[in-house]
Order: sequence, then structure tokens, then C-alpha cells
Amino acid sequence: MWNLIEHALEANGLVTAFAFVGIVMWVSVQLSRRLTFGRVHGSAFAIVIGLVLAWVGGTLTGGQKGLADLSLFSGIGLMGGAMLRDFAIVATAFEVQATEARKAGFIGAFSLLLGTLLPFVFGCCVAWVFGYRDAVSMTTIGAGAVTYIVGPVTGAAIGASSDVVALSIATGLIKAILVMVGTPMAARWMGLDNPRSAMVFGGLAGTVSGVTAGLAATDRRLVPYGALTATFHTGLGCLLGPSVLYLTVRALVGA
Repeated sequence: MWNLIEHALEANGLVTAFAFVGIVMWVSVQLSRRLTFGRVHGSAFAIVIGLVLAWVGGTLTGGQKGLADLSLFSGIGLMGGAMLRDFAIVATAFEVQATEARKAGFIGAFSLLLGTLLPFVFGCCVAWVFGYRDAVSMTTIGAGAVTYIVGPVTGAAIGASSDVVALSIATGLIKAILVMVGTPMAARWMGLDNPRSAMVFGGLAGTVSGVTAGLAATDRRLVPYGALTATFHTGLGCLLGPSVLYLTVRALVGA
């Protein structure tokens, strides 16, 4: 009986992945409600659970893709890939009302630039303090502080080592979790109660997952607006990281 079920799950890997992630999200939401009374969004618990499961899968198989290296969960590799990820991000923009989006104006665009440069500078400084003094490593870790997508994209473009790329991803994940947890707590202080402020916040914070989860825990109606500018933030970082920012760091510290 079990062999039949296992074969069916393996043969429908993507469906299995959706069901598995759904169970993880249900558990995460329950933990959020019962342990923090909703103050820490379920997405934060889900990321922690996902990291633990990825470590378990990698330890069991000695592979590089976490649970996706197990045949039973191979569909997770497709579900978590760039195609569905980008589709989900773009889909949030369809709920944006153009009249509200235009209200962000210059301040929205400026927040995108500021939200890219400040985390990058901070990440480069942290890299320097921990002994990474070459331009490639500093730029990659600094880009990871922008988002965990910009980090590996930048690292791959300028030839960073796998260790440094992993550090950049870890830096971005920490930022995402901090934004998830901190947004509901600081929402009133930041005035996160309208689409314009959500777009500015998305540009400054940058991390799509962190902004989306944080705003979902604050006010679900603001999610598309924050995600819209956060998505542009990721694109801007991917453009500037391997080019202008890398050349600037190289000019300052040398090769």
C-alpha cells in the first residue's frame, strides 16, 4: 500500500510539492497564532522550517538541493525554481490600482535608489570587518544585503566563490526575516496605512518576501503596493550590483 502511495507521489512531483508546502504553511500559521498571537507572521516560521528541512534533506542525501534531492520531494525543486517564483511575484502587481501607484511619485523612485545603496554599503562594511577585503567578495555580500536574489546574481556575474555566494544568500535571508517580523511591530510608527507609504516602504526594505509577509500581517490590502516597488528594487539591484556598484568598490579597495 505504501509503495503504491509513494509511487503516486513521486509520479506527481509538483502536486506533491504544493501539498507539502501547504501543510508547512498550515503548521506555520498555527505556530504564529498560538505562540505569538499573530504578531510574528506565519511566513517567518515557514522560512525557518524550510531552512531546517533543507538542511535535513542535504544531510540525508549529501546533495546540493535540500529536500529536492529526495525523489519523493523532487517537485519542490521545480516549485521553488525561478519560473514559479517570478510568476508569483509578477501576479501580485495585477491587484495594484494605477491611480494609487502614481501617488508614490518621486519619493517612491528615490526610495528604490536609497533602499539599494544603504543596505549595499552596510553589507560591504560588514564584509570588511569580517576579513573579506577583495572587491568581488565585498560586492557579493553587499549585494546579498540588498536581497538574497541580488547577492547570488551579482556573485555569479563577477566570479565570486560559492562560499561568498552562500554568505550573501544568508545575509539576504536574515534581512527578509527581520523585515517580516519587524514590519507589524513598527507599522504604526512608520505610518503604514495607505498604498503610498506601502510603496515607499517596499522600495526601502527591498526584500519581496519580507515586505509581502510583513504587510500581510499588517494590512493585506497593502501587499500588492509594497510588492510592486520591492520587485523593482530586486531588478535595480541586479542591474547595479555587477556593474556600477562593483566598479565603485573595486575603485575604492582595488582588485
